[in-house]
Amino acid sequence: MISERAKKIGESITLAITANAKKMKKNGEDVVIMASGEPDFDTPEHIKNAGIEAIKSGFTKYTTTSGIDELKNAICEKYKRDLNLVYEPSQVIVTVGGKQALFNLFLSIINPGDEVIVFRPYWVSYLEQIGFAGGVPVLAELSECVENPELLKKYITSKTKAILFNFPSNPSGYVIPEDILEKFTDIAISNDLYIVSDEVYEKFIYDGLAFKSPASFSEKSKEKTIIINALSKTYSMTGWRVGFALGAKDVIKAMGAIQGHQTSNVCSIAQKAGVVALTSSQDCVKNMVEEFAKRRAYMFERLSAIDKVKIDKPMGAFYMFPDVSAFYGGKVKNSFDFCSCLLNEEKVAIIPGIGFGADNHVRLTYSASMEDIKKGMDRFEHFCNRI
Repeated sequence: MISERAKKIGESITLAITANAKKMKKNGEDVVIMASGEPDFDTPEHIKNAGIEAIKSGFTKYTTTSGIDELKNAICEKYKRDLNLVYEPSQVIVTVGGKQALFNLFLSIINPGDEVIVFRPYWVSYLEQIGFAGGVPVLAELSECVENPELLKKYITSKTKAILFNFPSNPSGYVIPEDILEKFTDIAISNDLYIVSDEVYEKFIYDGLAFKSPASFSEKSKEKTIIINALSKTYSMTGWRVGFALGAKDVIKAMGAIQGHQTSNVCSIAQKAGVVALTSSQDCVKNMVEEFAKRRAYMFERLSAIDKVKIDKPMGAFYMFPDVSAFYGGKVKNSFDFCSCLLNEEKVAIIPGIGFGADNHVRLTYSASMEDIKKGMDRFEHFCNRI
């Protein structure tokens, strides 16, 4: 018999749609995939070479559960260099992607019935992970709270344990203004709440904006913030599965204990590659973000020109999150129907907004090649005009 806990876990809608689209493409269908959350760039050569060298040198055994010292030191140096935040290696854990970092964190800080405030729209896995840990996700409307930060307080109860931030946002690409982020952070601190800061898209910010972590505002905010990050997007290393978390020693220690009985260490080879990614030239990141900025401009222009599509220009990440609800009616009643029909009729794979708590929207990624984006946008526009 399947456990009740397992029965409650829903399938990741993004992974399911992407897998189906890839299967169609493998079977010879001309499918344009603008669904998956990974860069189309290859992992940079110098990072791949570091992995190859690790294999050749025999670095293929178990490491300590929390990660090799060399990588943890590189992570600490990165945060000192980028944000002037000082962490010790004992405040760092290396995980199997950002997902495991989040999962282990929720298992470490949540007791049954504890509440975690999550802003809508949210990344698809947040609610499943919080619920699996025995917690209760409390959905706060981001747009309302940004307009009036004091509204965040109405979501806080005696059971609230943490507030989760994800900026730049997946799925919307929204980057919260620094003054609003500071107000949210102050509210969390005044209520003695953990701040979970998912910073996976920190490097993908456009139009001269700068990334700000809630840990940066004060020593107290640093103490209460657990940073979640990964090498996956920044260095196009999604398949290498290297994530990490930084925070209070007791929280990191608890995460390590869980990981010790779960996966143990991250792949030793990937860790060595991660060291080189963080400590060598960052030109590869700069070049990728510049290319994404061009694709972002093109996709935004195309979407803005389609009648009845409502779109705000994203400030970060590599997604567009247009409102397509004006097309609902008849065979297309919701975002899932919209995406299903688009895939079946036009061979374009995108993600329905229902998975992010925003059924009026759909998510498209511009982390596909410009050739695919142009082809996909032609088909998307044709579909909208036809229905």
